[in-house]
Amino acid sequence: MSRPDLSEPISLRLPSSVLSEIETIAAASERTRSWVIVRALKRYLATEGAEILAAIEGRGALAAGEGHDLDDVIGEIERIIRSGQAA
Repeated sequence: MSRPDLSEPISLRLPSSVLSEIETIAAASERTRSWVIVRALKRYLATEGAEILAAIEGRGALAAGEGHDLDDVIGEIERIIRSGQAA
């Protein structure tokens, strides 16, 4: 089994109740606290974190001129709807 590419150790302060839950989960699953924390962080990054990263990417695209004016988009939608109703 290959070892993952790990960062330097980091310090993290947690509320005591959160650490207690992590320790309970780690003991029950026969895993380390680090394993539980990394798993939780990966889940966050796949959900809420991914939304934040997508928003950052979207803002960058807009700043680079890659967006479309909302009025133009709405106008195009209205043209498509009108042409579909007339057909």
